[in-house]
Amino acid sequence: MPILHCIVHRIDKADGDQPAVLTAADTPLAPSPQLDDLLAELTTRFNAKRKGWGYFREDAAGRSLAALLPAYLDSGEAEPRTEAFATLSRQAAESLRELVEQQLPTGGYLLMAHVRQGETEHLTLALLHARAGFGVDAQLAVVPAAPLNVSQPALAARIDLTQMRAGHSRQYVAFTRDRGGQALAEAFRDWLGCEEGADAPEETRTLLKAFSDYVESEALPEEAAREKTDALLDYASDQAGRGEPLTLDALSELVDDQQPRAFYDYIRNQDYGLAPEIPPDKRTLQQFKRFTGRAGGVSISFDSHLLGNSIEYDADRDRLIIKQVPDALKTQLRERHT
Repeated sequence: MPILHCIVHRIDKADGDQPAVLTAADTPLAPSPQLDDLLAELTTRFNAKRKGWGYFREDAAGRSLAALLPAYLDSGEAEPRTEAFATLSRQAAESLRELVEQQLPTGGYLLMAHVRQGETEHLTLALLHARAGFGVDAQLAVVPAAPLNVSQPALAARIDLTQMRAGHSRQYVAFTRDRGGQALAEAFRDWLGCEEGADAPEETRTLLKAFSDYVESEALPEEAAREKTDALLDYASDQAGRGEPLTLDALSELVDDQQPRAFYDYIRNQDYGLAPEIPPDKRTLQQFKRFTGRAGGVSISFDSHLLGNSIEYDADRDRLIIKQVPDALKTQLRERHT
């Protein structure tokens, strides 16, 4: 994960009505193995968190990150761009200082990094708290230490600069929304200058519903259905772990390598309203599984999200109620009845 530029600023907020104070670094940090490890750990933690997804608004406020970022991206190479990055980060830290003053009980360290991974470039930022603690120095003496709490950033975001430049995505900005409540999430989104373009949990649920419908329409044997379900969940979970969206093209190939366009075409023909790229929601994926049972000549299998909707379980009477009978089964029952 080559780090092109990385810098850390400190925002202090005292108790009471005192304004928050910014202590800005003059220049970006020099490369180091410790910095590589910090960014790698922060990326892993960020990918696991509940996030909002969106894109920069064209009318974003002048002190938002969306308004500040173009000056850096349009700067020259080498040294001038290093200076432009330092300027961008100081301006962003100063406007974030106001958010901290209004929305957070304490300040922290604003880390901002421009990272290249393969052919993709990201801008990663996080407001990290330092935890008071202790360490041991080279002389084996106990000394005060203040490690950064990378696992629980107060605020964090990642901008996929490659997707942003391409101009076709509405979800190249990912930002945390799992701490501090709705007011903080909205204030942070406004500081970014971001408009939400995707509801990750809802789109993930819609995708899983489309997959269940597809499996049912194909009348697949139980073993084949389970294999395709595992392929979908493995791919989606892997993308979620990497913090990347899943694509319908790639997913369709995984679901059926003999007919790689079949699932994709099914989604398009049924008009589920899904975008070509979907930000996977880890919690929704973890809740998705198939219930399966076989006894006395009866075999039943259904996806977990159907429970409580088209399928109900009456625990008191030990009954399973199917509200929407599959068409193929319905036809067989009608033929037998007549």
